[in-house]
Amino acid sequence: MEESLHIQQPLQQMVSLIRRHAPSGGTHSTRVPSLQLMHATELAEPLESVYKPSICVIAQGAKTATLSNETYRYDPSTYLVTSVELPIKGRITEASLETPFLGVKLSFDTDVILDMVKGMGDSLLIPDETLPGITISQTSQDLLQAIVRLLQLLDKPRDIPVLAPLVLREILYRVLEGEHGKHFHQFAIIGSHAHRIAQAIRRITEQYHQPLVIEQLAKSVNMSTSAFHKHFKRVTTMSPLQYQKVIRLQEARRLMLTESLQASDAAFRVGYESPSQFSREYARKYGRPPMLDIQQLLSSSKSKQALEND
Repeated sequence: MEESLHIQQPLQQMVSLIRRHAPSGGTHSTRVPSLQLMHATELAEPLESVYKPSICVIAQGAKTATLSNETYRYDPSTYLVTSVELPIKGRITEASLETPFLGVKLSFDTDVILDMVKGMGDSLLIPDETLPGITISQTSQDLLQAIVRLLQLLDKPRDIPVLAPLVLREILYRVLEGEHGKHFHQFAIIGSHAHRIAQAIRRITEQYHQPLVIEQLAKSVNMSTSAFHKHFKRVTTMSPLQYQKVIRLQEARRLMLTESLQASDAAFRVGYESPSQFSREYARKYGRPPMLDIQQLLSSSKSKQALEND
């Protein structure tokens, strides 16, 4: 209860700063390259995307992040950390015109984490078991105050190149020393199972359209095939082939929506050799055949725009 009272002031400051620098709905880039601001006044369809290593903190409202069959809910009292690239379905669950959803998303480089851990001595130990690449932690006053200082730099652009990297390191430090810092820390330790899985994930996301040979990928990160499968599933909740499939289907859906590609063209673009197999797997994931799904998504979007213009 006492901690809850302590975080109210920095949360109110965050609300004010986000409203000023992201006055309209949507996701807004900022002059701090790794910082995005989020603003929404209504509940919307779930949004699928590959979350990079990042920290998501909510100032107002609530959101869920679904990975495979696991759903994580977070609000101003908690925050989300993803330590590797993960295909996540995000859904804003609390937002209105009077009380909009407001949040920040900070991406980070695990190399910075490794450098920081070296300076922390033995305060953090590598966990015995590989931990998931996503976790929810309790928000702290120290973390929020550091985020407020980062947001305040948006009012002083000249200070950003010098001061933003320092504040970002403080934010990462606060996460590292938090209750689930070990989830964060394990991926930065060269030679750990988690670090090797992170390397493999990066290769899959960069080459998702290429055939995936598990034995070769496991060998490339110096792991046996059985150990690779086990630790990959612990980090992502999926097998490597399932992970690649989700990445491919998400990208194909994006291509059909934003570039108006036909289903067969999108299938080939993301690496499918058989359009019929693509259609089957797409329908299994989204509940509708590709083009019917896209038509309904576009129709829903047009209806929403028409209502907004009335």
